Amino acid sequence: MDPRYLHERPATGLGPLAPAPRILLLYGSLRERSYSRLVVEECARLLQLMGCETRIFDPSDLPLPDQVASDDHPAVHELREHALWSEGQVWCSPERHGQITGIMKTQVDHLPLAYKGLRPTQGRTLAVMQVSAGSQSFNSVNTLRILGRWMRMVTIPNQSSVAKAYEEFDEAGRMKPSSYYDRIVDVMEELVRFTVLVRPHADQLVDRYSERRERDRPVATPADAAGLTRP
Repeated sequence: MDPRYLHERPATGLGPLAPAPRILLLYGSLRERSYSRLVVEECARLLQLMGCETRIFDPSDLPLPDQVASDDHPAVHELREHALWSEGQVWCSPERHGQITGIMKTQVDHLPLAYKGLRPTQGRTLAVMQVSAGSQSFNSVNTLRILGRWMRMVTIPNQSSVAKAYEEFDEAGRMKPSSYYDRIVDVMEELVRFTVLVRPHADQLVDRYSERRERDRPVATPADAAGLTRP
């Protein structure tokens, strides 16, 4: 990366930069040399350089959904705690048989829309990425976008797809200079901007009529607060 062209605080002027934006990163492979993990490690370095706090979840101990009664498992609790901590997330999956991996889907399946009255994903920003063993494809990122929308996340427009990922990393696991790496920098800059832009409005963006009605929480209008009668 050429630091002459990097905005170290890309969200300056878009909203409060303190506290540091909190970003959770998920990857979708358990291989010893997992390219999706190497990508999120590069992303974490970039995000830290841009002033963010990051956590990378290790899915190696995660059970299948419904495998453990009530999902009472330390890895499930850890994942949900990380999600609740986060303001934004990065999801990176390998493409396997034209789709995301089961490891990636398992992590998303363990993140409920509502959990103990809290929302692990709703209103949070999301960047989607994929790695491929062959030519460039967008099957996995397209699926991740569908999942992000279903989880009521603010999925940013930009995305990354790294083709022939085995050629893009050196022996130490660091990504080589390339247009693929430049795109990852682009995506991280955009994620930081959207996260800071959304953070003052996250609660309002997921405030829904149907949920207010279900919980019997009428909207207190200014007229109601003043004790005035509506016409």
